Amino acid sequence: MIDKTFESLEQAVADIHDGATIMIGGFGNAGMPAALIDALIAQGARDLTIVNNNAGNGDTGLAALLKTKRVKKIICSFPRQADSHVFDALYRAGEIELELTPQGNLAERIRAAGAGIGGFFSPTGYGTMLAEGKETRVINGRNYVLESPIHADFALIKALRGDRWGNLVYRKTARNFGPIMAMAAKCAIAQVSEVVELGLLDPEAIVTPGIFVQRVVQTKEAQQ
Repeated sequence: MIDKTFESLEQAVADIHDGATIMIGGFGNAGMPAALIDALIAQGARDLTIVNNNAGNGDTGLAALLKTKRVKKIICSFPRQADSHVFDALYRAGEIELELTPQGNLAERIRAAGAGIGGFFSPTGYGTMLAEGKETRVINGRNYVLESPIHADFALIKALRGDRWGNLVYRKTARNFGPIMAMAAKCAIAQVSEVVELGLLDPEAIVTPGIFVQRVVQTKEAQQ
């Protein structure tokens, strides 16, 4: 019998190893798997590479993980905002590496990994520092930059409901990067507000099929 549910957050993240590349869903706080992040902090893995849209808000969630100084590199599109003081301090001190990627390129690089695409040409970033060291090409009279896929060892994502097969449905725009991150990681771990019986999820509403999800853990965290 296929059953991908885990009894606790601690069990779900127990084998995340030092040096792992981890994708973390969320657009700011919307869809951020805060419970899984807290479990990762308690677990203790270090020298991590984190892939996320931004670099943390305030002192909780992703910012709390950065504060532990166990993240060596972050790949994101929006590192600075009004309350990104944790990342700002680390970056200014040279204690974290930043790979800045335009948001559309970030999403497509993640999607490309999940789809088995070896790379793609994007016009975004051409002629800027972001294109330095990358192959460029003129296609139909327009300049493009070759972008590579982003693969991950683990993805931590947040969904509204799931079943024991790993099928997931999301709450509105809280899905954001979750579906493509699940596809791009070797092991996708989803925190959900509710685990339902097989057959209770409308097949037309399932955004992430269970084939892309390895672990599901139910939490009491409110959905955003």
